[in-house]
Amino acid sequence: MDAYYPKSALERAMKTQEVILRAMSGEIHWIDAAEILGISDRQMRRWKRRYEIYGYDGLYDRRRKCPSPRRVALEKAEKVLRLYREKYFDFNMSHFYDKLTKHHNIHLSYNWVRLALEGAGLVEKRNRRDPHRKRRPRKPLVGMMLHMDGSPHDWFGNGTEYDIVTISDDASNEVYDIALVDEEDSHTCMEMIRNTVEKNGIFCSLYSDRASHFFLTKKAGEEVSKDNLTQVGRALQEIGSQHIPSYSPQARGRSERLNRTYQGRIPQELRLRGIKTKEEANKYLRTEYLRDHNKRFAVKPERTGSAFIPVPKTMDLDKIFCFKHERTVNNDNTVSYNNRILQIGQSELRISFAKCRVMIYEHMDGSITIGYGPHVVGYYPPKDLSTNSHYSQKEKVAKRKMATTNINLKRTDHLLEKADILTI
Repeated sequence: MDAYYPKSALERAMKTQEVILRAMSGEIHWIDAAEILGISDRQMRRWKRRYEIYGYDGLYDRRRKCPSPRRVALEKAEKVLRLYREKYFDFNMSHFYDKLTKHHNIHLSYNWVRLALEGAGLVEKRNRRDPHRKRRPRKPLVGMMLHMDGSPHDWFGNGTEYDIVTISDDASNEVYDIALVDEEDSHTCMEMIRNTVEKNGIFCSLYSDRASHFFLTKKAGEEVSKDNLTQVGRALQEIGSQHIPSYSPQARGRSERLNRTYQGRIPQELRLRGIKTKEEANKYLRTEYLRDHNKRFAVKPERTGSAFIPVPKTMDLDKIFCFKHERTVNNDNTVSYNNRILQIGQSELRISFAKCRVMIYEHMDGSITIGYGPHVVGYYPPKDLSTNSHYSQKEKVAKRKMATTNINLKRTDHLLEKADILTI
């Protein structure tokens, strides 16, 4: 219909519509709306009545063209604006539109809802998009490429930021796992990758940013080191998955858009449900939100089938998805690790492990295993480690004091010997 009206009529209709929508949403008074438009209260009532009868098209000058019969009832328009203003005030446009359709049985076009909220001043008007960039085609099969990224945000609206870490498929946009943590780190990423491998199988490649727990970079801005691997990089190499670094936010556009989706939906869902703790949030995210999110945003892959490979029976995931460090056994068959003294007990393999090179495995549950080749020569549950750590600290202090005393005694003996020589 806009093509039948001159530019001046369109501009006036847009201004009138915006002011009326603001009055309908309760942002301004109807009297103030009349003053803004420069018309009398009586004329304002005419405009309101015309809008009630003809909808948006009633705002055009009817002497120029007959209005279209396609219009939205005033009661429905007011309900949409009232719902957004009172209940969904922090929702983004797409999220609010889903709520209208699913929970309130209001079926309007997405563009009508957007224009109504923009005209009422309840949301910011959409800006022009960034310069054109070529879109990278999705991988044809699930399991060919997975995206992993973290999104820091004030999810509870209390001023405290947490990270939401997710792992998703490039081919289907399906999110396999999600977790709200204090900070994205190696432990969170490794645990999430293992969960995905156990559930779906071994994937071909993982695409991520160049955070320090993913890659080591000699100098900021340069390429990542291919020789020195992080614990996450080492685990991916051992399962045979390629780790691909991203050198710009635009390169990982799909994961960045997913992060914006999380920030535009999760805080609002947490508020509606009264969730205020990280534990409750993780329970909701992994049970309800993940299911609804995949139902709404997952797409059909280009090809049927899967690139996931079943985990071989010979592959021990406990020894892969952990923190591995090599150590040399002390003469008393102990190993020093992370301010702890780990005692190796008697074994049928050797009389003593002194001077042997062993591997320390710090597992996801906090327990520690000592490996000598394919054999396990020591296991330490988390509850025993806390006691052992406290004891080792005392032991270190005692040894330090004893060493200082021995040095002082040696100095005293040396001075006494000098004194005897001088006396002779």
